[in-house]
Amino acid sequence: MKIKRSRLLFIVLVNVSTLISTNLFAQNPDIDLLKFINPRNPNSSYWKNTSTSAYWVSGGVAIGTLIYGLANDNEQAKHNAYETLISIGSAEVVTSLLKYTINRTRPADRYPNEVFVTSPSHKYSFPSGHTSLAFATATTLSLQYHKWYITVPAYLWAGSVGYSRMYLGKHYPTDVLGGAAVGMGGAYAGHWLNKKIFSHYYNKGNSNKTYD
Repeated sequence: MKIKRSRLLFIVLVNVSTLISTNLFAQNPDIDLLKFINPRNPNSSYWKNTSTSAYWVSGGVAIGTLIYGLANDNEQAKHNAYETLISIGSAEVVTSLLKYTINRTRPADRYPNEVFVTSPSHKYSFPSGHTSLAFATATTLSLQYHKWYITVPAYLWAGSVGYSRMYLGKHYPTDVLGGAAVGMGGAYAGHWLNKKIFSHYYNKGNSNKTYD
């Protein structure tokens, strides 16, 4: 049931992201919502740290799980780490391709007197790379553990990362929605690909094991 709900959310996000890109971004509601979230002086250390956490949390989950698996000779932990690495790698590749294909200008560059940042970012805007990375990690954890006390905090964190990107003036709301869709898609791709690559392991019925 939890996996089906995640799939439903993923499908909704993909459809929203597709609608956004095919209509060349509905700028008025997009920029209006961004201006509502983005303050004139977005210098909150909390939201800055939340934004950067997309990288160190995602990396920490993957590398930490791998170290645990190697140290304890825990095969399930190793495969979970491989899956996380594949998921976040897939999300980052798709994010980069979309950025260069769609070539959307950053909101602070397009609206310099309406969107405020403490540090400039001139690279492409859609989708949000921080958000895609965070949602790839959160979705991978939800697919691996199926526990609400892991899934709920993971998605709350991922959603906070997305919000932080708008608070800091780095991305439009549609960039964040697109990033969430890409991240979830990367997680499902990683989940599928990991089981294909290591089918000999999962065919033995090891996919539901937990750490010792």
